[in-house]
Amino acid sequence: MSRILIVEDEDKLRRVLKLYLENEGYIVDEAKDGEEAINLFSPLAHSLVILDVMLPKRDGWSVLRSIRKESDVPVIMLTARGEEDDKLFGFDLGVDDYVVKPASPREIVARTRAILKRVNKSNELEEIVIDKSAREVKVNGNTIDLTLKEFELLLYLYEHKNVALSREQILDAVWGYEYYGDLRTVDTHIKNIREKLGEYRDYIQTVRGFGYKFEVKK
Repeated sequence: MSRILIVEDEDKLRRVLKLYLENEGYIVDEAKDGEEAINLFSPLAHSLVILDVMLPKRDGWSVLRSIRKESDVPVIMLTARGEEDDKLFGFDLGVDDYVVKPASPREIVARTRAILKRVNKSNELEEIVIDKSAREVKVNGNTIDLTLKEFELLLYLYEHKNVALSREQILDAVWGYEYYGDLRTVDTHIKNIREKLGEYRDYIQTVRGFGYKFEVKK
């Protein structure tokens, strides 16, 4: 099941949204200010972010810019302002949907469900299925045995289909900015993943002198 990050400084609204989303079966993380949101957000864990514009410490626009530097995860903005200029500004930054406050929690949940359904449908492969919450990968219906880093690396490539990713980008996204290991760590893990993908090993393409990309040719 998908994991959602709610970033909202109004305690009551945040708790109610969390309850509604959990009742739908989602896993929910909470942040009450912009700095906490940036520290909590993980491009490998979160499938969607519900983000308020007006936040303490760092506002929603600042948080959104930070998220977009490392992920194209869907973002629903909560705002008390519904002016067209504000919405256009948000869409330029990469907002996927807007909800003007006060809003019904059921409306927010419905929009969340619709976006995730659309995203999941566009990402689906019949032969390779990745379950983020269970940290499980199935190839032709059979679960394959991956280490944690192998799973996170495959997920990162999978969620950036047809995008050439440098070894440095992969290392930062999967191992973190504070990791000082060799870039060959990426190559070693790619080799192991390819072996476990079997007949679909060629879905992970080498971009010579640069890095890798997950490419599906239909």
